Amino acid sequence: MQVKFLILRFSSIGDIVLTTPVIRCLKQQVEGEVSVHYITKKQFAPLLEANPYLDKVHVLQDNLQDTIAELKAEQFDYIIDLHNNLRTMRIKRNLPGLAFAFDKLNWEKWLLVNFKINRLPNVHIVDRYLDTVKAFEVKNDNLGLDYFIPEKDEVTPSKEHPSLTNGYIAFVIGGSFATKVMPEDKIVKICSYINQPVVLLGGKEDAERGKKIAIKSGAHVLNFCGKYNLNQSASLVRQATKVISHDTGLMHIAAAFKKEIISLWGNTMPEFGMYPYLPGNESLSTIFEIKNLPCRPCSKLGHAKCPKKHFYCMNLIETDA
Repeated sequence: MQVKFLILRFSSIGDIVLTTPVIRCLKQQVEGEVSVHYITKKQFAPLLEANPYLDKVHVLQDNLQDTIAELKAEQFDYIIDLHNNLRTMRIKRNLPGLAFAFDKLNWEKWLLVNFKINRLPNVHIVDRYLDTVKAFEVKNDNLGLDYFIPEKDEVTPSKEHPSLTNGYIAFVIGGSFATKVMPEDKIVKICSYINQPVVLLGGKEDAERGKKIAIKSGAHVLNFCGKYNLNQSASLVRQATKVISHDTGLMHIAAAFKKEIISLWGNTMPEFGMYPYLPGNESLSTIFEIKNLPCRPCSKLGHAKCPKKHFYCMNLIETDA
C-alpha cells in the first residue's frame, strides 16, 4: 500500500536546499511504497526537478484555490509543512491528509533581534526540519544536503574561460538583502590577495557590481554574475576548489557538494541555525563575523541599508591577507 507525502516549502533557495534531507529520509526510511511530492514557487522548481527522491514537484499558482484543487486530487496521506505561513495553513485546512508543521521559533527570533536575548536552541535548522517528521520514525542519516543538477545545466569551466582549466575559487558576491553583502571595496581587497582564478557568481541584479569588482581586482577575476541560471551556477560551485559566500542560497548549495566554504556574515547570525550544514565535515566551514556587536542581528532577514548607517557588521571584518 502506497503512503503519499506532500512537503510544503515555497521559498527561498537556501531554505529549500535545507529541506532536502527530509525528502531523502522520508523516501528511504518510511516502510512500504512511499511517494513524496513537493510544492514550491515556480522560480524555485528548478532546484528540485532532478531530485531522484521526489515523485512530483507542484508549482504554487497565482490563484490559491486552483493550487488547492490540484493538490486535493492527489489524495495525500500526510502533509509536511516546512514553511508554516498563512497560505500553507489554508492549503492544509482544505486537504484531507494529516498535517505536521515546522516550528519557526518566531518568538525566539524576535527576542534575539529586538533585545539580543538568545533563547534559540543550538540546533541546525536541518535537524529542526527533520524533527517535523519524527512521528514516522525518521532519523537524520547525516548524509548532509542534496543538490542534483540536470545534465543540460552542467557547465564545463575550461570552455567558459581557459584560465579555469586548473581550478578556481567561486566568490558568491550577491545576497537577498544589502545588509548581508560585503561592500565592494572589501571584496576587491579579498580578491587581490588570491593568487588563482576567481569566478564571481550572483544573479542578474549583481552583474554590474560584479563587472566593477572584476575590473578593479585584475585579470584573474571573472565576472559570471547574471550569465548563468541557478543550476548552471551550482555546477560552477560544485567544481570550484573553494567557495567564498555571504549568507546565501549558493552557500547552502556549496554545503550540499561538501565544498570548503568561507562564509561572510553581516546582519544575520549563524545562531539562527542556517550556517553551512556539513555533518562530519564541519572543518570545511570557516565563518567570518563580528561577534558581540550590540546592534547585531538587526533583522532575521536583512535590510536595504544599515539602520545604524555604520554597517559595522561587514565593515569591521578584517580582509587583510
